[in-house]
Amino acid sequence: MELAKSLHVSKQCISNWENDNILPSVEMLVKIAKFFGVSTDALLGLENAKTVSVEGLTDAQIDHIKLFIDDLRGDRREL
Repeated sequence: MELAKSLHVSKQCISNWENDNILPSVEMLVKIAKFFGVSTDALLGLENAKTVSVEGLTDAQIDHIKLFIDDLRGDRREL
């Protein structure tokens, strides 16, 4: 319901996409990706990379997260 309302389409339209009866347009695919906060590649199953949202964090906080990830990987490169 929430997706249909946000995209200004019917529940039937969403159901048709889910059941592979029809495909969303490219423009609608972009809107769906934005709604879920993912890339269009992720929606299409082309992206296997895992992501972490850093929205709302400061640059310093993001740098700390990068250092932590590098440490977990054993990568000691400087930012």
